[in-house]
Amino acid sequence: MRARLIPLSPAEVATRLKIGRAVLVDVRESDEYARTHIPGALSRPLSSLESAGLKIEPSREVVFTCRTGMRTGANCDRLAAAVDGEAYVLEGGLDAWSRQGLPVRENTKAPLEMMRQVQIGAGGLVLLGALLGILVHPGFLGIPIFVGAGLLTAGVTGFCGMARLLALAPWNRVS
Repeated sequence: MRARLIPLSPAEVATRLKIGRAVLVDVRESDEYARTHIPGALSRPLSSLESAGLKIEPSREVVFTCRTGMRTGANCDRLAAAVDGEAYVLEGGLDAWSRQGLPVRENTKAPLEMMRQVQIGAGGLVLLGALLGILVHPGFLGIPIFVGAGLLTAGVTGFCGMARLLALAPWNRVS
């Protein structure tokens, strides 16, 4: 039998949190959580879920969330297995919570999430290389080819060289 997460609307989750019936668990990575999260949500990144464990009182309901609900949906078996009893998901994630006008804690001084930085960097390099290849010299088309090969390698191996380089950037260093 396939495990599932029971969807709850933002209003239902807010009510359960307010009366202390539930615990909200944010499964996004630490850099994403640091930038924006629902007040009181526990940060338990998917990348370390099994090794770190949830450590939540058995008497409380566990409601999982991510940004849009896609990550929780794609990992519902893992998440449901981490909970004794019923497991819930915030329908539409943090984005739906925000759209309902519910409170969100945002730290605009925290760096952009690493994945967004990689997307901006890779997209910028591809665009620049393509434009230079068309307008200046075809040799510049090597830039988008190199970036594409890097993204393919990252997808296949899980190692992202661009993310490693960006992590060294001054804006990503913990002060």
